[in-house]
Amino acid sequence: MELADIIALAVGGVIAVGILVYLICNQRQKIIEWLKYAVVEAEKYLGNGTGQLKLRLVYDWFVQKFPIVAAVLPFRVFSAWVDTALDTMKEWLGSNKNVAGYIGGEQNETDKKEQS
Repeated sequence: MELADIIALAVGGVIAVGILVYLICNQRQKIIEWLKYAVVEAEKYLGNGTGQLKLRLVYDWFVQKFPIVAAVLPFRVFSAWVDTALDTMKEWLGSNKNVAGYIGGEQNETDKKEQS
């Protein structure tokens, strides 16, 4: 392989990585908004006390929804974005009884009364 071929491959690789980084940055806000929905659905589906299972479930949904981004996005970045979405969900739970009811807050209150 000649030097020109090696340079062409390197430039092509840099361009490909640049395109992937651009796509991730461009999709970041869309992904974070989608994660807000996903964490609510995971909370509704799995309930309290299942943090690692919920993270795994949301990650599986993420890989299905955004396969290219999932292939290059470090898991710790994904996890930080999930933490941001969870903070938003907690704010919603504290300020909107409809969200709490959707997730199961009303049912959880009933369960607490039955246990008393």
